[in-house]
Amino acid sequence: MSEPKTPTPTPAGDTYKGWVFKWTNYIKGYQRRWFVLSNGLLSYYRTQAEMGHTCRGTINLATANITVDDACNFVISNGGAQTYHLKASCEVERQRWITALELAKAKAARMQAESDDSGDDFPPSSAPVAPGQGGGSHNSEVQSALRTLGSKVEDLSTCNDLISKHGSALQRSLSELDSLRLTGEAGEKIRQVTERATLFRITSNAMINACRDFLALAQGHSKRWQKALQAEREQRVRLEETLEQLAKQHNHLERAFRGAAQSNASADSKSAAGPGKGEASDEDDDNEFFDAMEEAPEFITVPADPQFHKRSSSNVSGFNTEMCSDDQSLNEEPLAMNQESPSQELVPLKKRRTRIPDKPNYSLNLWSIMKNCIGKELSKIPMPVNFNEPISMLQRLSEDLEYHELLDKAAKCQSSLEQMCYVAAFSVSSYSTTVYRTGKPFNPLLGETYELDRRRESGYRSLCEQVSHHPPAAAHHVISDRGWTLRQEITVASKFRGKYLSIMPLGTIHAIFEKSNNHYTWKKVTTTVHNIIVGKLWIDQSGEIDVVNHTTGDRCHLKFAPYSYFSRDVARKVTGVVMDKDGKAHYVLSGTWDEKMEFSRVMQSSRGGENGTEGKQKTVYQTLKAREVWRRNPLPESAETTYYFTALALTLNEFEEGVAPTDSRRRPDQRLMEEGRWDEANAEKQRLEEKQRIARREREREAANQRTSSQSEEDAPHDSYQALWFEGCKDEITGEQVHIYKGGYWEAKERGSWECCPDIF
Repeated sequence: MSEPKTPTPTPAGDTYKGWVFKWTNYIKGYQRRWFVLSNGLLSYYRTQAEMGHTCRGTINLATANITVDDACNFVISNGGAQTYHLKASCEVERQRWITALELAKAKAARMQAESDDSGDDFPPSSAPVAPGQGGGSHNSEVQSALRTLGSKVEDLSTCNDLISKHGSALQRSLSELDSLRLTGEAGEKIRQVTERATLFRITSNAMINACRDFLALAQGHSKRWQKALQAEREQRVRLEETLEQLAKQHNHLERAFRGAAQSNASADSKSAAGPGKGEASDEDDDNEFFDAMEEAPEFITVPADPQFHKRSSSNVSGFNTEMCSDDQSLNEEPLAMNQESPSQELVPLKKRRTRIPDKPNYSLNLWSIMKNCIGKELSKIPMPVNFNEPISMLQRLSEDLEYHELLDKAAKCQSSLEQMCYVAAFSVSSYSTTVYRTGKPFNPLLGETYELDRRRESGYRSLCEQVSHHPPAAAHHVISDRGWTLRQEITVASKFRGKYLSIMPLGTIHAIFEKSNNHYTWKKVTTTVHNIIVGKLWIDQSGEIDVVNHTTGDRCHLKFAPYSYFSRDVARKVTGVVMDKDGKAHYVLSGTWDEKMEFSRVMQSSRGGENGTEGKQKTVYQTLKAREVWRRNPLPESAETTYYFTALALTLNEFEEGVAPTDSRRRPDQRLMEEGRWDEANAEKQRLEEKQRIARREREREAANQRTSSQSEEDAPHDSYQALWFEGCKDEITGEQVHIYKGGYWEAKERGSWECCPDIF
């Protein structure tokens, strides 16, 4: 039996090459191809000459499965679209390839695991220690382990020599038998035994070589590991020294603060004025700092002195008394809510659905659609429903009410500063539904509406209407029986930049509270969708928000930190400070926009050290213990297959009787997509968009015909569309041109009179 021309495999080597027959198709069958195994990748070429320029295919062995069909055939598959059906020239050659592939697969998987677990190389039980405290013992342990490994490898090497010696003797005996020229069944048996002996020797050699290479690698990396461990120990010592310095500075601040508090208390006891002067003097002291805070918005929070609680309860300072009462009422607010909530308001009008049909698994060539869209407005790009989720933008706006109870609590607050904490948390909570929602909502048709009547369940009624198409603008109005009103008009500007999509919501959100007459405004931050072309889609929110109380002058500045691979902060972090009209901080907010927000009462502020990178001063806030003000509701169990909809989002497109003919629930393409009939939904979407374009051209012609002869001919025809339930006006607070709800919708619904609604579907 002649030996194959391919070299004997070296499992631990870098490369293994050879000719193997690969299945191509039913016409050509198996064709000979040149395969190269290197660095955990198996590639093949038609000829050896192609190695320099043309690779016909590559499969990563780290995640591949290797199976053996029969004596010469084997299959390599990565569980996806790549599957190689291969055939060796003989069983010995097949076993050589199998051995090389299995070793390469194990090595690739091990390298991938080490890459994924980098930073976790040391278990908790072997935490680094300071120099001179156990370093010698650790080195001796490493050397002892290496000596043990070396001894075991020597034993294996001895066994290998014995196996090789006895294997060679066995093969000589078999060769002598084969030379007798036995025919028939005896000759066939002898050939099979010879092949089995060859396979056994190949396998044992591979095992010994792998063990020897492992020992060499362990010895080679030992010094590198020891250097890395030493560097970690030195860094730990530096961190401990830095922490000690910070602790000393903190103690110094506490002593200085106690001295200032005692001097203020003695001044109050000698003063003939009431507690009001004590408050004013403290505010003046803080104002001197907070005037500089705008130039250095970064801040640090540290726990306040526990004695603050005692001084607050004993009325030592009027300023402390005010803070204690505010903080107490804020903490007890949920209890008051539970006591005052009437039971009849919690009775739902109907049982809402908890599931929608699962999302179909349709494939789509994304690049063929998106390559012509770079630099264009997203609202002007015709998109198939494959990129959508089965709700409209009006329904997404209504999802801002997912955590409406924050506004219910805010309406009951006695202090505007407490109320600001809840309003700020509400402004952050609206982003929690976007963390996994990579689908694009349907662009509403002009005149499309959406109502969300939860008056019996949650005490509010919500109405949205698409009031403009280019640019797309939606007006939203919510009225609650629990003492608040919310309104907004959002215009979405978006740009596709090739790798990511930026969505910039334009417009102002207003929250008005009936009892206190406080009027709050804020805007939305920028949403960025990453990995549009390649990779897994993910969403980030970044920017800054100023929540302003126009009645009292209170302000909360929120900062949404953009995601950074090199940042040590928690991902999706949000921080903010609640200040009064004089710029004095009262609360610190912190958390993440996808999980929770907490508030801390500010007891004292002081100047911090300089930031070495920017040279700016930081504010150090001494705060009480943080308390949770908002936490995201868990997603339903079926979220992964239902577009990651929340419990509220699952009910938004549920059909209801009595809604307007223009309601998003009646939109046919959106309904077809929800039911999984995407091809029909795409056709219906094109029909609706064409119907909308025809209606717009008709309005432009009517507007052009109504122009008087005195108008200049240069005046182009314009769209004279007027919203049905909202009217345009100038906002008194912001000065923006907005659409305000003019009434009539809920009355029309009670009468069942929808004659005024246009036919848009």
